Amino acid sequence: MEPTTIGAVGPSALAHLMGGIVQRQREGVTPGPVDDLPVPEEPGHPEYHHRRRAAWALGRWETATPPRYRRADATLPAVRQWADAVAADPHTAGSLLLTGTTGTGKTHEAYGALRRIAAAGPCSYEVISITTADMYGRLRPKGSDRGTEEELRRLCHVPLLLLDDLGSAKASEWTEEMTYRLINERYNACRPSLYTSNLPARAPLDEHGHATGPDLTSALGGRITSRLSEDTRIIAMTGADRRRTAG
Repeated sequence: MEPTTIGAVGPSALAHLMGGIVQRQREGVTPGPVDDLPVPEEPGHPEYHHRRRAAWALGRWETATPPRYRRADATLPAVRQWADAVAADPHTAGSLLLTGTTGTGKTHEAYGALRRIAAAGPCSYEVISITTADMYGRLRPKGSDRGTEEELRRLCHVPLLLLDDLGSAKASEWTEEMTYRLINERYNACRPSLYTSNLPARAPLDEHGHATGPDLTSALGGRITSRLSEDTRIIAMTGADRRRTAG
């Protein structure tokens, strides 16, 4: 008995098949490639992995954010531009300083910027958010289980830092030295930082050329403000105290 060939195509069937292909080509119809690429909902598609990175980063952002600011959004165009620059390339984005009187929304805007960076789906996202007063508390001897040097190293090396209320603590040689070491290390490593302060970057001058009030230079010292001035964008926020006018 002759062996049976499964799926064999006889001469007449093959001729019919080839004739159909030729006819479709004459009609301008050519078979296209099979689309076996992943769709956005499947692993392997860039959009799928972007969503996964964004979800993970937003989870990290929420952990670092106090409950009061977990609905924060960056609303100022300049703040949004800075956040987008950090998401695209943190080593060239520089830092951001938000200044303004109490209640103008600096902290809200800062947490909104951090949220916008997370939502962009960066490949990595690690942030520390801390007030200046709490930072000094942790850096003092026995202020942290890590110890002063390890705590300072942690703040220096975190990829993204929010330091709230810069210049608000009582100045001393020790606070100036700690602040200088932190800002200088991050400045040299091109790590983006986000600062807020109730003090203006530079106080207005009177008719005699004297400052009319305190500013960051007088609060922090020239060494620190010199480094801030080179790669830090300053945004002055104005308006009434939101906390007093809310509701």
